Amino acid sequence: MADSESQQPNVILALTDDQGPWAAGCYGNDEIRTPNIDRLAATGVRFDRFFVATPVCSPSRATFLTGRIPSQHGIHEWISKGNIGPGATRYLADEVASTDIMAQHGYTCGISGKWHMGDSLHAQHSFDFWYVHQEGGGPYNNAPMVRDGEPITEPGYVTDVITDEALGFIDRHCDRQPFYLSVHYTAPHSPWTGHPQDIVDSYDDCPFDSCPQEPRHPWAEEQTERCLGNREMLKGYFAAVTAMDNNLGRIIDRVEELGLREDTLFVFASDNGFSCGHHGFWGKGNGTYPRNMYENSIRVPLVFSQPGTVTQGAVESGMFSAYDFAPTLLDYLGLPLPAGRNLPGSSFAAALHGKPVSGREMVAIYDEYGPARMIRTEEWKYVHRYPDGPHDLFDLVNDPDERANLASDPAYTQRAWDLKAQMDEWFDRYVEADTDGLQHHRDPNAPAGEDQVFPKQ
Repeated sequence: MADSESQQPNVILALTDDQGPWAAGCYGNDEIRTPNIDRLAATGVRFDRFFVATPVCSPSRATFLTGRIPSQHGIHEWISKGNIGPGATRYLADEVASTDIMAQHGYTCGISGKWHMGDSLHAQHSFDFWYVHQEGGGPYNNAPMVRDGEPITEPGYVTDVITDEALGFIDRHCDRQPFYLSVHYTAPHSPWTGHPQDIVDSYDDCPFDSCPQEPRHPWAEEQTERCLGNREMLKGYFAAVTAMDNNLGRIIDRVEELGLREDTLFVFASDNGFSCGHHGFWGKGNGTYPRNMYENSIRVPLVFSQPGTVTQGAVESGMFSAYDFAPTLLDYLGLPLPAGRNLPGSSFAAALHGKPVSGREMVAIYDEYGPARMIRTEEWKYVHRYPDGPHDLFDLVNDPDERANLASDPAYTQRAWDLKAQMDEWFDRYVEADTDGLQHHRDPNAPAGEDQVFPKQ
């Protein structure tokens, strides 16, 4: 925790889009080049088992920002409407974000990159600097962005431009600390074309052993048809990651040149995981229908680095969730949690200093995605899909790759119901009736404008 009598640290959060931990060198992939993510890991703490609260972008980002699950903050799916135009909607208007708390305690807050939580034209949640994507993603060149409240078409490679704007914010505020900066890359989200050709070509001879192109999953969505077994798509995904990593290096370098490295907390994470052929599909939670909760979809990279304050070169193996993120960041900064928000998470800031995190001896991780809810313990994962399945039960000790679904095996019926009872009890504590995911899930196969309501059973 920061010393309240001294200068508060600056905070830079680099958040990527669709990056599993397998897609980084420091997590054991020797095929993909990520020297700057690795650089942060070498100077900080790398988390081996960090999970998002929802395996898709918009609700996951809302949880990072607020510390609340989708059935509290109300975003359950990636946002297709309400980003710009006359129907623009502020989906988090009634929430309290960590940036609101930071701004109340002297931080100047800025964002460069992806917002994708509604009303992109207008700054929200105490961001003084607001340079965001109009939607949630799209072409990497000539991207639709928002500058000074106006929609523009931004020339250049968007990963570079997001970084340019972030560097400008740092330069303007380096003498007026503390500052908070969100650098939200659209990379490595599709499309996997339009990336710097020299980086794409550098993967020509890559065997891509880290991305086995398995037989097509029976639930795989349309994206898998285009990408499974396609080396050009693999090269594009890897190039998007490496180009992003190069830009992350530009930010670290600038902070070091300004003499602010030990005064700045860097955090690197992604909004959801991703599979590039693993389990026979391309995508994350919505890469299949029914939706999946595979480890590759729910587990993401997370690194904290502040030399001189955060333990250097450490690996934390405990299980933590995105709903723990906001409590941890505020605790690290010595700032209060927002009052009356019934936050489901708790701080793991002690782990950043090499200390045990108390109260997490029997921890379980909980996820939701509309009608699908999950509990993951050290040994088991159970996924319940309302109203009538199919359900999943995986023995993570003997089947860490989640190949043998035991949900229909009579020998494991009691195990499944015990896990479901524990899961139900947890969700009952935190779900709010007006934003319950079982009541407000949009079925992609339903007629336009219709919601599906899934009775709890």
